[in-house]
Amino acid sequence: MEHEQEWLEADGWGGFAMGTRSGIRTRRYHSLLTVATRPPGGRMNLVSGLEVWIEGPFGTRVLSAHRYAPGTVPPDAGERLERFASDPWPCWVFRLEKSARIEHEVCVPRGLRVVILTWRLRARTRGLTLAVRPLLSGRDIHHLHRENADFDFTPQAGVDSISWRPYTGVPGVIALTNGAYKHDPRWYRNFLYAGEQARGLDYVEDLASPGIFRWPLEDGEAFLVLHPEGVVPGSGPDAGEWVARIKAAERERRRRLGGPLRRAAEAYLVRATSGWSVVAGYPWFSAWGRETFIAFRGLCLATGCLEEARSILLEGSEKARDGLFPGTADEGGQPEHISVDAALWFIIAIHQFLRAAERETRLISDGDRSRLFRAGRAVLDACARGTLHGIRMSPDGLLACGEPGVPLTWMDARAGGQAVTPRIGKPVEVQALWLNALYLATADDPEWRPAFERGCTAFREKYWNESGGYLYDVVDVNHIEGKVDASFRPNQILAVGGLPLMLLDPARARRLVNAVKERLWTRLGLRSLAPGEPHYVGRYEGGAAERDSAYHQGTAWPWLAGPFVEAWVRVNGETVRAKAEARRRFLRPLLDHLNEGGLGHISEIADGDPPHTPRGCPFQAWSVAEALRLDLEVLAAARSTPSGRRIRGRRQVA
Repeated sequence: MEHEQEWLEADGWGGFAMGTRSGIRTRRYHSLLTVATRPPGGRMNLVSGLEVWIEGPFGTRVLSAHRYAPGTVPPDAGERLERFASDPWPCWVFRLEKSARIEHEVCVPRGLRVVILTWRLRARTRGLTLAVRPLLSGRDIHHLHRENADFDFTPQAGVDSISWRPYTGVPGVIALTNGAYKHDPRWYRNFLYAGEQARGLDYVEDLASPGIFRWPLEDGEAFLVLHPEGVVPGSGPDAGEWVARIKAAERERRRRLGGPLRRAAEAYLVRATSGWSVVAGYPWFSAWGRETFIAFRGLCLATGCLEEARSILLEGSEKARDGLFPGTADEGGQPEHISVDAALWFIIAIHQFLRAAERETRLISDGDRSRLFRAGRAVLDACARGTLHGIRMSPDGLLACGEPGVPLTWMDARAGGQAVTPRIGKPVEVQALWLNALYLATADDPEWRPAFERGCTAFREKYWNESGGYLYDVVDVNHIEGKVDASFRPNQILAVGGLPLMLLDPARARRLVNAVKERLWTRLGLRSLAPGEPHYVGRYEGGAAERDSAYHQGTAWPWLAGPFVEAWVRVNGETVRAKAEARRRFLRPLLDHLNEGGLGHISEIADGDPPHTPRGCPFQAWSVAEALRLDLEVLAAARSTPSGRRIRGRRQVA
């Protein structure tokens, strides 16, 4: 039940509507109106769902579907669902008696912070009345709601609208409609969320319904527009015309975006309190530093969203502290500056943005350009002289990092307050990022060249495992010189693909890529640890402790498909033929996944063991972003001769 197909409608401000194909809510995050009170964070669930039924000559026919504790689903729930489609937005067709069909749509127009719900008859049938009960909560998205005496059911009437303000300090809910409202407050108890139950979390919730909306369906399309207070959509006698106009414009806007990956990408680019931001994933992630700069190239540069890219980088330039960027933070919590790699990804993002914006002379001023360079220089200076958490450039030119209990790299899971994969010392992907950052810096500041050259020499000498044909995951483990971690992990791929500079000679690069393909590749990206390694876990399931312990011990990560496929193409000559083969062998399975978990999107992780069931966050920014980067850049038509011989590009080998 946890892996049922899910749909997402994002409002462009960090808010969203989200649910399942069947209509049964399986997560606490499934809702029709979740708003960001501090865009893109501070998200609150205001309207969780609906009770919907049809009244007619044949009696009452229920269209909505719910699961109640201890696991009961009413016998008629969902039985009338005939068809579901998610493009251009979620649409359900329900079967009634004879030829009668009801079509229900959920549309969230980008940037408006409203959700438009519509119902219409697909065949003329008289005497049918639609009845809808909104189910309200008014809670933080991570919590659950229980019946209580503080919930305020009192309605306020407006022009074609009804509003409620259930709790002080929580945004009120406004319903704009062409239906008739009858106040009839009730509690609906014991909704059971099977996905939460499977994850070992609390999973039962009570919701409040203030009343019922009714429409005679023979009069035309019924609409219900939900939005938080403070948002003013169309109203008055032309409300129906406004709904039709907005839906038509949104349909055309989505059509112009092109394929599903491009449409998915914009869900993660959101308006923040100031400028633009990247939501790491829906439903539970907000804006995180590392995820922002990894996803940046696919979401912004590959798609040509350069204004958004500029805003994100300039905003990011203000967030560094002691050379570090915020890594992860829970909703409403304080960001933790414990990410060694986020700032290095930031430097990569700066240089690739400036290259993409070379012809856009009006896009970025000299002052903004200097501001970005200063921010990047501050990161390098801090790392070189030494900063928090043992991060420092060692005499060999490589970047040491780490202290007990602090997960500094992207393998950042903690269980019982301790890092599951601590990786103290010199992690391989951190060196790839560090040396790439130094290499890019030398173009403007030659004083970094000696450190870069020492680092490249040390990297080639210290990391290569000749007997295995791959790179060690960490050298100088726990800051003990010469001690290595030979675990076979995907981090090594960044030494060959995913970054501007290759750190290995062609022969070693080919051996590494072949080894990674054989031991780590799945249809949904690279495993985080090879099967057969002592700590390998093939399935990501169980309670929070079990899942945290398995997070980087074998799970497959779709975002790693980007660096891997780029590396594979590089070692196979970057020809048209190689790119076509990579598209068929590696990208196609990722695109097939668009119809599998989070519809139109790519999941955060998947099981390392077949059939590689999608897990974790169903709508993940860097997963979508790296697939986009592959599709639009890495695997785009090669600049080659008819014979397939590669023509020199910008990528270089150290």
